[in-house]
Amino acid sequence: MKAIILAAGEWSRLRPLTNTIPKPLIKIFGKSILEHNLEYICEHVDEIVIVVKYQKEKIIEALWDNYMWVKITYIEQSDEKWTGAAIRWIETDSDVLIMNWDSIFDRDDLEKLCKFSGYWVLVKKVKDPEKYWIFHLWNDGNIKQIVEKPKEFIGDLANLWVYKFDWKIIELAEQIQLSSRWEYEITDAINEFAKLFPFKAFEIQWEFIDVWYPWDVLSSNAHFLNKLSKSEINWTVEEWVTIKWNIVLEQWAVLKTWTYIEWNVFIWKNSIIWPNTYLRWNTVIWQDCKIWNAVEVKNSSIWDHTNIPHLSYIWDSVIWNNVNIWGGYITANLRHDSGNIKIPIKWELVDSGLHKFGVIIWDNTKTGIKCYSMPGRVVENNSMINPGTMIK
Repeated sequence: MKAIILAAGEWSRLRPLTNTIPKPLIKIFGKSILEHNLEYICEHVDEIVIVVKYQKEKIIEALWDNYMWVKITYIEQSDEKWTGAAIRWIETDSDVLIMNWDSIFDRDDLEKLCKFSGYWVLVKKVKDPEKYWIFHLWNDGNIKQIVEKPKEFIGDLANLWVYKFDWKIIELAEQIQLSSRWEYEITDAINEFAKLFPFKAFEIQWEFIDVWYPWDVLSSNAHFLNKLSKSEINWTVEEWVTIKWNIVLEQWAVLKTWTYIEWNVFIWKNSIIWPNTYLRWNTVIWQDCKIWNAVEVKNSSIWDHTNIPHLSYIWDSVIWNNVNIWGGYITANLRHDSGNIKIPIKWELVDSGLHKFGVIIWDNTKTGIKCYSMPGRVVENNSMINPGTMIK
């Protein structure tokens, strides 16, 4: 069986995060979104085809020509738009596993789909089917068709965009016409496929993770940290460090004296946590970071090569690569009226659904001393923040 991974999109909802990295390479709990799912399927496929376009060089550089000894081939998507266009003209004579690279799925669900005989799609039962692509089933349980946001009730099984098909799905995708949105949509090929083959829906048994917006990085990390049943300490913990619950401490990472860690925390390679630091509640600190004296970090994701100096408080925040925060930075994370935090995405304020959220700071930003940020603010790439600034 051949796996086809659709990883060409720009994912503007994730900007400014995806200004500098394609979505498939966003790291969650030690691995990219791409690697999480590849790890689960690679035992069941003999080749992986990754359809790329946006920042394709970074995806190719990250994986090269194989993953766990399974060959990887890269195909650049043409200027034809959408998922139907992505699979047109791929050569295969075997069954295919096709995945939209939006989510991280549970190993058991993906492995069952791979092992099933016949042709299947992963689905999830939803309470509001009028918001989703919904599968309409025949009485025998086979799929009749898929309908986008049906106005009348035809079922409640929503498409999760992971399929096991006969190779003829490629041929059908080559025959579909442009939709009303002027896109080649895989759903049109699916409806033709369902006329030719028994095609069934498999309702997932476990949770899956969607990373739709930048703040979803936090809940995604929490998903894995909450499952951490024991500590994995692979480097240096100095004397008088307090660790409550479990941590992951990777190679060349150091916890210095008087560090206090509460709840599950992940610290990646070569990061140094200096004395009197307080880390808590689902914090992830990536590679080559320095968290200095008397800093508190709670429920945050701190990415590579970032420094957070003395007397700073980082709560419920996403801080990207190569950020240099000078001493005394404080993130506010709660509105005075206790309402949901709204965050600017694509020039619009989006309700995050979160009661608490701090700040999003993107690549290569520097702040002066004693800066502050109001809840839900976004600092763009390459920003220079003057000392004493309130980010409103």
